[in-house]
Amino acid sequence: MSLRLRDLIRQVRACKTAAEERAVIAKESAMIRTAIREEQEQYRHRNVAKLLFMHMLGYPTHFGQLECMKLVASPHFPEKRIGYLGMMLLLSEEADVLMLATNSLKNDLNSDNRFIAGLALCAIGNLATADMSRDLAPEVDKHLKSSQPYLRKKACLAMCRCLTKCPDMVEDFVDRFVTLLKDRSHGVLITVVELMTQVLITDQENQDEEEEEDEYESAARSAFLRLVPLLVKLLRNLLTSGYSPEYDVAGISDPFLQVQILTLLRLLGTEDESASEEMSDVLAQVATNTDTAKNAGNAILYECVQTIMAIEADDSLRTLAINILGRFLLNKDNNIRYVALNTLARCITEAKQHARENEDASDEGPNSAASALQRHRNTVVDCLKDPDISIRQRALELIYHLVNAENVESIAAELLNYLVLCPREHRADICTRILRVVDTFSPDDRWRVDTLITMLTIAGRECTRAVQSATIIYISRSNDDIRAYATHKLVKAMRDDDGTQIGLLIVATWCVGEYGDLVLKPYSAETPEVIAFMGLEPSAVVATVEEVTKRHSCPEEVKERALTCFTKLSERFAGVADAETLARLHTLVKKYEGSHSLELQLRSCEYDALINAIKGVKVSVKTPQSSDDMLGMADGGDAPLSAEVVAAAKEALARMPAVDIKVMQRKRPPELGEDLGAVSFGEDGAPSKTNGAAASSGGGGDLLDLNDIFGGGAAAPAASTQQNGTSGGAAEATTSSSDVDLLSDIFSAPAAPAPAAPAAAAPAAPIDPF
Repeated sequence: MSLRLRDLIRQVRACKTAAEERAVIAKESAMIRTAIREEQEQYRHRNVAKLLFMHMLGYPTHFGQLECMKLVASPHFPEKRIGYLGMMLLLSEEADVLMLATNSLKNDLNSDNRFIAGLALCAIGNLATADMSRDLAPEVDKHLKSSQPYLRKKACLAMCRCLTKCPDMVEDFVDRFVTLLKDRSHGVLITVVELMTQVLITDQENQDEEEEEDEYESAARSAFLRLVPLLVKLLRNLLTSGYSPEYDVAGISDPFLQVQILTLLRLLGTEDESASEEMSDVLAQVATNTDTAKNAGNAILYECVQTIMAIEADDSLRTLAINILGRFLLNKDNNIRYVALNTLARCITEAKQHARENEDASDEGPNSAASALQRHRNTVVDCLKDPDISIRQRALELIYHLVNAENVESIAAELLNYLVLCPREHRADICTRILRVVDTFSPDDRWRVDTLITMLTIAGRECTRAVQSATIIYISRSNDDIRAYATHKLVKAMRDDDGTQIGLLIVATWCVGEYGDLVLKPYSAETPEVIAFMGLEPSAVVATVEEVTKRHSCPEEVKERALTCFTKLSERFAGVADAETLARLHTLVKKYEGSHSLELQLRSCEYDALINAIKGVKVSVKTPQSSDDMLGMADGGDAPLSAEVVAAAKEALARMPAVDIKVMQRKRPPELGEDLGAVSFGEDGAPSKTNGAAASSGGGGDLLDLNDIFGGGAAAPAASTQQNGTSGGAAEATTSSSDVDLLSDIFSAPAAPAPAAPAAAAPAAPIDPF
């Protein structure tokens, strides 16, 4: 004989291990199977109850599905109740045995006992398939006209399932909703509103799947739109009704029904100006008269805000909705603040998207949502200091929508402050977003450069290559005054850094090499505050960069930039530094001629050849086949280098011209796009396309940007073209060529005049200062 349910529960609770529990369940399952085979009808309801308990514990109970069907067909209510409960829990709509219950459900729907009919309606609402829905819809419809509210509300929920499975039946039951909306029972009202909501959602999903045009309006939606005045009246009655203990929750009359009506109004008012106008007054009444002291009132206000932002409401109503969310931000409950921040971000995004779609519309009007949100800017900024990281992240998403030309300086300062506190895994994204803000709303070049340098001092380790490249481009495209200011500030930041901010070191090293001569002079400027830097000695500048490379933690990519920096400084300081400093620079360049890193070794050898070329000295390189100097001038013997070669070497080390984005875009092949040298951002604020710096490897890069200066698909300078007769063929050299022939291609003497073979046009390289 099998155990009673309470005894089984006691045995399971007494088990100390999972193995003991499995043994108890396995033993009882075997006894239940035996009882099923022997058709022990007196224990059938007990066995199904125990199967329900096993199902709750996660054990298989499929062998008891037919027992549920037999209990459903029983004439006794207790057994029928257990059977329906087991059918709803142990079966799914995909179960094959479910079709056997159709006849029992139809019989129970016609029962005089309202509780039996209620059980059948619940089962239909949970398990009805498309075929069952068609067969049982007439019986369900009879209960929609029942005189008992108990059956009417259950019939609404069952009909909701039927119409969801068979949307083509909606037109047959639309007229029934008008009568049900006039019902006095709040239970019936909330179920019929839920029924209408599900019908609209299903109808919209079907239209999306069929990709029908927006002009088409379904019969259900057309019928429901005629009921908008009735829904508005119902909502207004709830607002003005007195105290009713049956439906009152924290002093608010039936908040569940109010929320359900607001949801339905939102679906009906979307993209419908007439319906939106009819419901605007009652929405304003809900927004102004609902008490926010209790959670029930906050739930109604949140749904009201959702409805206002979804329908075709006027600006004053949208401003009211934004102000409600602003009050939510002052709430002590973090859940309410989180919801408010999320909703505000979504509302502002939708408003901007609407403004883009309607070019004549503007999202910056005095009564627009963006303007209303500006009034709560300080509250949103304060959320960045919240101890809850989820609140900080949502506030960070929202604060980017607050930025404009008037408040960019204060908000950028807050973002930099948050950059210090935020988790390291979030810093790369924040740096990219700050770059976007600076690029779009910067008031002047000095502030832009100052902000980017500050950002690099905080998060130079985490910022992306695109951010470093953009910073260099901004500095290079500015005037000499901003370049001197930026270089002075970067030298100071390089001295103060402990070697961890790699991005800062890369940018600083590049700028020192390119504009190192500017830091030799004192700098002063009168902005709102006086800025002054002392002039530095050439030896101090060299020592600062050298100190960076001496650190054990210095990465290889910084050493590569430092080599380029030393080479450029040897030209920048040629007329101002003493012989000892220039010799020190030459020694630092040759330091890595025997390095295990091929990139460092290659740079060191070729930069040494460049410096010697400026001095008129040849550097020979011996191979098993021949002995040539590195500049390809073997035919000259011991004769000094020609003036053209010396001039070309000086030109290679001269200051890079400012990047002209428009010119580079014109030369860029159309298949590579037009966002050259700039960070392109998608709708969510994340970079959707980066420049070449982001795509290049961490340790690579063109030496001294020679590819951009002399090749890369762009025309080389005239003087360089005359001396570089083979520059076009360098890109097509075979693998047998030497790895150090880059400078040979630049400075080699021209061969005998011959028509050059047409070379395939290579895509222009994206802008990468490295």
